[in-house]
Amino acid sequence: MIKIYKYGEVKNEEIFARTNPQANVQDIVTEIIENVKQNGDKALYEYSKKFDKADLKSLLVTKDEIDEAVASVEPEFLEILKKASKNITKFHERQKRNSFIINDENGVVIGQKVIPVDRAGLYVPGGTAAYPSTVLMDAIPAKIAGVKEVVIVTPPNSEGKVNPVILAAASVAGVDKIFKVGGAQAIAALAYGTQSISKVDKIVGPGNAFVAEAKKQVFGKVSIDMIAGPSEILIVADGASNPKYVASDLLSQAEHDKMASAVLVTDSYDLALKVSKELEVQIPKLERCDIARASIDDNGKIIVAKSLYSAIEIANEIAPEHLELCVDNPFDYLDGIRHAGSVFMGRNCPEALGDYFAGPNHTLPTSGTAKFSSPLSVDDFVKKTQYTYYTKDALCKVARDVEYFAKKEGLTAHAKSAVVRIEEDD
Repeated sequence: MIKIYKYGEVKNEEIFARTNPQANVQDIVTEIIENVKQNGDKALYEYSKKFDKADLKSLLVTKDEIDEAVASVEPEFLEILKKASKNITKFHERQKRNSFIINDENGVVIGQKVIPVDRAGLYVPGGTAAYPSTVLMDAIPAKIAGVKEVVIVTPPNSEGKVNPVILAAASVAGVDKIFKVGGAQAIAALAYGTQSISKVDKIVGPGNAFVAEAKKQVFGKVSIDMIAGPSEILIVADGASNPKYVASDLLSQAEHDKMASAVLVTDSYDLALKVSKELEVQIPKLERCDIARASIDDNGKIIVAKSLYSAIEIANEIAPEHLELCVDNPFDYLDGIRHAGSVFMGRNCPEALGDYFAGPNHTLPTSGTAKFSSPLSVDDFVKKTQYTYYTKDALCKVARDVEYFAKKEGLTAHAKSAVVRIEEDD
């Protein structure tokens, strides 16, 4: 049963405690990465046999396989994928940054170019659940950014096939290549390249502990989006909220995995009791009831605050991945939300809308990192290059200032490079 706390009556350490699982996979992942670096495709085939029980003839998913998968998916689901893709595209198009140039001083031009990375690699889980939504959320911003080649790595089943809904989503999103490889070995292949898989510049996407550890270890060789922790939802709800809705939304994250965190913060002790009771009604009816049960019992909590404003401050301290504002006038409180990955406004906006359809990205900071990081966006797939141009006359006006500054740092060669051109004229 979910735990109920009254804020101010228990220690803050207990209120804000977070499960932070530390899987001891570092050495295993290091060995896998080194094997892929040394042996390339050969290592990938061996790992597919070992971990996926698949005897692959090729790592690349062929066009025929994609066409077959798309044909096997229900037309209704294809239409839903296209609708979701349209919403995601509309939102992320607004994130595009423009290069700029400043030319408002005589003889001085400065500016910044916004340039997409050449290649991006998307990790898409394919184990106990397939996530076509992840394909859309990761591939569409990359395409909008102008990435030349967007590739997916995802584990095959024992027959050597990729889940058709993943391939269908990849087709809708315009992914360039798809490879049948998962786990830490897939991250290694993207980071270092093999005979079949070209090295990428950016790796994004969620995965298990092995994938997360691999992303940590290859960071610096390539860029990564984030190290994703367990799924989280925090709901701020007032006493007028429907306990069935609140319980259902809590369980939408609790069913992800046993380490997921579902938290309700409310100013109503009566609502807290009703939601606790409703959870016990709904959990046994879920297909993933064992997972949800463990999540709610081990990591779930209800925090009773003195007011909604106090509830929002508690939410800011937790800095959740998903935050629902279940109140009548949510925009009155939005400015008070400083730390959250994505905010869902009002009584009719379940977090699942964001997972699949609304348009904002669902790849979000977890484990409190919303205090300093952001959702996946077009920005993740671009970099900036600055440039500076000075005419001779413009340099002459500032060369002595640069020389003076450089000498304050003890860098006389810097100083000399600033004035050598004007000294020649003298």
